[in-house]
Amino acid sequence: MTDETTQRGEFILALAGQPNCGKSTLFNALAGFRAHTANFAGTTVSRTESVVVVAGQRFKLVDLPGTYSLSANDEAERVAREFLLSDEADAIIAVVDTSVLARSLEFVLQMIEAGLPMVIALNMMDEAQRKGVMVDASALQSRLGIPVVPTVATRGQGVVRVVTEALKMAGRPVVGIAPTYDRDVEMAIEQIISRLPKGWVAGPRFTPRFVALCLLEGDGELETRAARLDPEFMTFARQRRRQLAEAHGWPEDTVLASHRHAVTLDLFEDVAKVVPRGRRMAGEWLDSVVMHPATGLLTAVLAVLSLFGLSFWVGGVLGGVLNAPFVYLTTHIEPLAREHVAWALLKGLVNGLAGGAGIVLPYLIPLLLMLSLFEDVGYLPRLAYLLDGVLHRVGLHGKSIVPLVLGYGCTVPALMGARILESPRERLVTSLLAPLIPCSARNVVLLALVGVLLGPYYAVGLYVANIVVIALVSRGLAQLIPGPDIGFLMEVPPYRIPLLSSLLKKTWHRISDFLWQAWPVLIAASVVMSLMEFIGAARLINSALAPFTTVVLGLPEVVGVTLVFGVLRKELSLILLFEALGTQDVAAAMSPAQILSFSVFVMFYVPCIASIAVQVRELGWRWAGLSVVLNTAIAVAAAWASRLFA
Repeated sequence: MTDETTQRGEFILALAGQPNCGKSTLFNALAGFRAHTANFAGTTVSRTESVVVVAGQRFKLVDLPGTYSLSANDEAERVAREFLLSDEADAIIAVVDTSVLARSLEFVLQMIEAGLPMVIALNMMDEAQRKGVMVDASALQSRLGIPVVPTVATRGQGVVRVVTEALKMAGRPVVGIAPTYDRDVEMAIEQIISRLPKGWVAGPRFTPRFVALCLLEGDGELETRAARLDPEFMTFARQRRRQLAEAHGWPEDTVLASHRHAVTLDLFEDVAKVVPRGRRMAGEWLDSVVMHPATGLLTAVLAVLSLFGLSFWVGGVLGGVLNAPFVYLTTHIEPLAREHVAWALLKGLVNGLAGGAGIVLPYLIPLLLMLSLFEDVGYLPRLAYLLDGVLHRVGLHGKSIVPLVLGYGCTVPALMGARILESPRERLVTSLLAPLIPCSARNVVLLALVGVLLGPYYAVGLYVANIVVIALVSRGLAQLIPGPDIGFLMEVPPYRIPLLSSLLKKTWHRISDFLWQAWPVLIAASVVMSLMEFIGAARLINSALAPFTTVVLGLPEVVGVTLVFGVLRKELSLILLFEALGTQDVAAAMSPAQILSFSVFVMFYVPCIASIAVQVRELGWRWAGLSVVLNTAIAVAAAWASRLFA
């Protein structure tokens, strides 16, 4: 145990690996459902931590973002790189996807070159066996000089053993056997080491050899620091890299990577064998339909219709059953609430409870369950591949579809998910578009109002209109914001049948955010709204907003205050609408045109306070402010235009 560990009082183990290798699944198997897992790259965009006890040993477990190398290309990879090279962790669990072992081992070799004490978790062994990939874990352990443990994280197989090995490693760090390259590369490494500036310490893990390797790979961050310290040394390092490239006839930034790739392939051939499969796998047959230009688009339409159709049907049935007792209570409380403040507060409490139990949850549960299913099966990256050409026409990247689809669940992970995009321009454009996607809270408004009162065709029309508006805005932003239009590169993982328990845990994890964070806000706001109506404050606010509410949006004057509260939580727009109208029979108090105008405004209006805060953190005040202005302008224009179609 190191002195630093003694001072902390606990070990720190980190999970590192390439995207979609099962790190977060392994984390959840140990720590409970704390990390967001999904079957596509880039799910984890910041590190997740939890204190865990295994076999009586207490330690902190850190789930790092997926990264293909220690050279950071985006924000998520930068988080992983900085943590791994900071020497903060006592040991690393290098999680690899055994079904693509040759590719996964390249990152492992780079971590060994950095001198990281680690254990290898050969994850997804079941998937590898289905592909006919047989790996000799003992042979791999002998070649690398570090423990290798086969695991299947989704079933908990090997999980305790790999942690036990990592804890042993934390107490007595062992560095693996680093690869040796050809004579020219090794000579270049020695020459760079001999010219290193005296006294320069790049970081805890930057040994002279690792520094030389990073410079030969063109590590931009390290080059900048070296050039600032000793320009002549950096000029020499660049010359050696260029000479290596000329000698091999390869681009400068691929020489070392190509050598490491060759070493990895030799290693793979020594420790694994591939048994030919006699027939085509079911996933390949399915991909021939799902990713076909014609049938793929039809599949995408059916998938979206199933997502919202099931939510609409289940929400309608459950909502009718769960809301009935609250309607009965409100009917009897309403007359008393006009005379006594205590009854007015009770009415607000009942309406807040009714809004969550009878309106929001019935639609929210099936929506989030279906979205979790799409994530875990592996459909989202295929949708990204399918729509890449279409999205490029509106100035987006196929990879942008992943955070945008996440936006149908919640705007916050959608904004954070934009970190998986390599181009700053595309990250910015996607982050500005994400608040225009109707999140689960706004979907509740659309399904409960438009779907129920105006009919499912109106609801489908609104979603289509939303996509059209987003496409037009994207096209405009792409032309206004400078930046290169880069190509599409995204891993398409194999299909996986998710465990029901995993789906239910993920859905519960997301719903719990509503239960413990949003629902109390709904109840409190409903009580405040009821009190404001009792003392007459609501009328003053509605009168002040009347020119905008009645003239621009064409809504009843009493609706004004609901739009103000809606900025806190989008569900409030619907819950307080019932409060303001004094009834849940909205069709009796508002015309179809008004219902449509209200719903369209809520669909495009600024997201909740939490989303705005994340925008400020991710984009800065200037772009976050522009996003608020953009959303408001679109919401007003769309709501006004919708009155022509009702």
